[in-house]
Amino acid sequence: MSETALEFARSVSLARLGSEPFRQRIEAEEAERVALARRFDLVSLARLVADIELVHEPGGTILLSAVFEAEFEQECIVTLDPVAGILSECFQLRYGPLEAEIAALAGDDDPAFEPLYGDSIDIGEAVAQEFSLALPPFPRAPDAVVEAAPLDATEDGPFAVLAQFPRSGSQ
Repeated sequence: MSETALEFARSVSLARLGSEPFRQRIEAEEAERVALARRFDLVSLARLVADIELVHEPGGTILLSAVFEAEFEQECIVTLDPVAGILSECFQLRYGPLEAEIAALAGDDDPAFEPLYGDSIDIGEAVAQEFSLALPPFPRAPDAVVEAAPLDATEDGPFAVLAQFPRSGSQ
């Protein structure tokens, strides 16, 4: 585990989990949103809320199912202006001892496996990581335009030096 404090830590003790599903709604507070925005290189993070369910599974694993919503702003990759974004995503993760990982690798559609260390699951960090994976990698303002200058093969360009050599077959 990292020595730095997590921005959106919400630990759930495994002792709280019973035979019935454990459900909790979590929402990032202002200071947490500021720290997450810094971590994920966002202009701002106005909202991050998630509904979590943890369920004991046969074989000693725990299935985390979550739905999260976020409102944020990123920098446009062209203009660097703020670009508003809204996400609503769901995900699942399976937690368990390392020896359960092999059994959990049954198929591509199965939830990702997370090794379980200690006696708790940090549902806030799980949401933060999945949020980061769902962010648009190249945000672009709707009116952002990239104007490329036309390349002239006879002037400066990557192949301009080749123009000084005679062409084969034209002797």
